[in-house]
Amino acid sequence: MTLADRTNELLARIRQGRSMTLGQQLRLTVRLSVPAVIAQLSSIVMQYIDAAMVGHLGAEASASIGLVSTTTWLFLGLCAAVASGFSVQVAHRIGADDLAGARAVVRQALVATLGFSLLLAVVGAAISGMLPQWLGGDPSIRRDASLYFLIFSLFLPALQMNFLAGGMLRCSGNMHIPSLLGVVMCVLDVVFNFFLIFPTREWNLAGLTLAVPGAGLGVVGAALGTVAAEAVAAAVLLRYLWRRSEMLKMTGERGSFRPRRTTLKRAFRIGFPMCLEHAVICGAQIMTTVIVAPLGVFAIAANSFAVTAESLCYMPGYGIADAATTLVGQSIGAGRLKLTRSFARITVSMGMVIMGVTGVLMYCYAPQIIGLMTPVGEIRHLGVMALRIEAFAEPMFAASIVAYGVFVGAADTVVPCLMNFFSIWAVRLSLAAWLAPTLGLKGVWIAMCVELCFRGAIFLIRLFGERWLKRR
Repeated sequence: MTLADRTNELLARIRQGRSMTLGQQLRLTVRLSVPAVIAQLSSIVMQYIDAAMVGHLGAEASASIGLVSTTTWLFLGLCAAVASGFSVQVAHRIGADDLAGARAVVRQALVATLGFSLLLAVVGAAISGMLPQWLGGDPSIRRDASLYFLIFSLFLPALQMNFLAGGMLRCSGNMHIPSLLGVVMCVLDVVFNFFLIFPTREWNLAGLTLAVPGAGLGVVGAALGTVAAEAVAAAVLLRYLWRRSEMLKMTGERGSFRPRRTTLKRAFRIGFPMCLEHAVICGAQIMTTVIVAPLGVFAIAANSFAVTAESLCYMPGYGIADAATTLVGQSIGAGRLKLTRSFARITVSMGMVIMGVTGVLMYCYAPQIIGLMTPVGEIRHLGVMALRIEAFAEPMFAASIVAYGVFVGAADTVVPCLMNFFSIWAVRLSLAAWLAPTLGLKGVWIAMCVELCFRGAIFLIRLFGERWLKRR
């Protein structure tokens, strides 16, 4: 029996109401978490690759991407939230052993999310020319920043399909294919960026001079390389979902693609608070960019690099949160509340331990991590300082990330959204605005560290209070 077969057998225990020992629960959690962590890491590695390659073009090129990065995360978060509104329904249907109903939700989701992403692409393209100025960017970086965001916006439908297909497969318990495609996407990103960012140049190899072709597009090349890699991954994931997914494949089965009102209402009830939550977080990040922008190009670039580098530390938490959503969603669909509670505590504890370890590693190796992204000494100094401050918050950050994944699996998203709103806007931004004028970028990251610890504490209180579970 393969590893995938053993994982499916354990998932079947949830749907069939069979008992599970603590050891079986731990094994299932690990087997779902590891591929999900790899998938999340591959996503942030792509950003790290872009930042590292563009970083060698100079501080202004780095700052142009950093200026609009928070807005791109906002748009990506909205796409992910809309996809989750449907994928959580699929997890519940699978948990209730209603596979035909799960496939019906998938068909409706394809149409609904594609329409949403097309609308979002139009909005993004419309504001791309004005966005750098709104964010307070220096005139020297506005053109590149605008072009980067325009290209990103035009490819949003492909990115939406990537989120949707990957989310559907993960909620069915198939973590391996999205994970594998994440790795492939990283490799393609490196290849595309290699030829698109840099101009044609000569390499000396073993005494031979080789001409390496290149488009020399700089920041625009980084945008094109990234979206091309993600579009390829989306196409492969959609094909696998359609033809080969054990539970969700739709070949040989007829069904309507027209979104039904009940499905849309459930998706809205789940996804809208998540959209609002992402807007709250990314809106705060945009406000942080506005606070950082007057500190200069070096501060903007260092802030962007530090955020990207820190993502290497907290992406394992998001991977475990994906596993938590699947496990909690299927357990609730099967009506097994005791098992739901157990999976919630296991996943949150695992996330805190793993991110605590990665926080220690980030503190120790901060100079090397930032050094790979930029050769500019001032940016390196500021970036290392930011990472070492943030390292202390990682365990509590993990608590908020994974607990949120638990609440999403339970379709309980309104209260967590309000918690995030209060924590970020009342604690982080007020502290950042107060500390930045005197401490500069250091003050901004101290504010972030304090807020993440506070957020983790309130999420743990809600998790162990179990009101989210009693509502079920």
